[in-house]
Amino acid sequence: MRAVDERLLLRRTFDSVVEIYDQARPRYPSALYDALLSRTGLQRDDRVLEVGGGTGIATQQLRERGLNVTCVELGEELASFSQARFAADPSVEVIHANFETWAPARTFDAVVSASAWHWVDPEVRYQRAWRALRPGGRLCFWGAVPTFAGDGDPLFDELQEIHETIGRRRLGLPPQTPRPNPGTLFDRLEEIEHSGLFADAVALRFDWRIAYAADEYIDLLTTFSMHTALDPDKRSTLYAAIRDRISQRTVPQVERNWAAVLHIARRIN
Repeated sequence: MRAVDERLLLRRTFDSVVEIYDQARPRYPSALYDALLSRTGLQRDDRVLEVGGGTGIATQQLRERGLNVTCVELGEELASFSQARFAADPSVEVIHANFETWAPARTFDAVVSASAWHWVDPEVRYQRAWRALRPGGRLCFWGAVPTFAGDGDPLFDELQEIHETIGRRRLGLPPQTPRPNPGTLFDRLEEIEHSGLFADAVALRFDWRIAYAADEYIDLLTTFSMHTALDPDKRSTLYAAIRDRISQRTVPQVERNWAAVLHIARRIN
């Protein structure tokens, strides 16, 4: 399967696990939102366009900081969930549409995307964001990425073996693949500069850790596209093995390290 076909297929899998996604996906650190506001100069009542708002995890945080948010969400079920969530808030508008083809009726002070920017077609995403922004407006995007700290949970070495036994190495990590460490994550600064549409790009990194019980961790895995798209029998085998490994531990939980790279860039007029 070509990479573009796989991207188009996998980015729609989240629509099948909406409630689990909302419960299991990690919340981003408050420091990230604080940095977003301080670095962009966004003020209360400024207009923000959120690309791929999902269930409204980031939307809620943006609203609590006084911003008016318009969300464009590709998934019908995700959009419906978010519309219900913010039904009583006139400062949030949730639109079921494809950002790659949607035409906004206004410009925005910022375009924001949390854990969704990489799903947007790389051939058009910067052009679409540029068109949606006012002159000098800011593009801001980030995503939560699992990382492997030196003092991280050793269970993941065992889980890697489980992934490999069901014949899907890419769901785990091949033995020689470098594991991402906190503070060394890939950024898209070169990609932003190459677009020719944005300037003053910066990348800010944030790290945090969450402990999961077995069922909570299985729910988390269910929100990842590669697991959702896995053959149901293989997925059941994988989940049963993971649950068994965690239950055998003295403290039956797994600690997951997370990191996010917040990108901020200014629209060139």
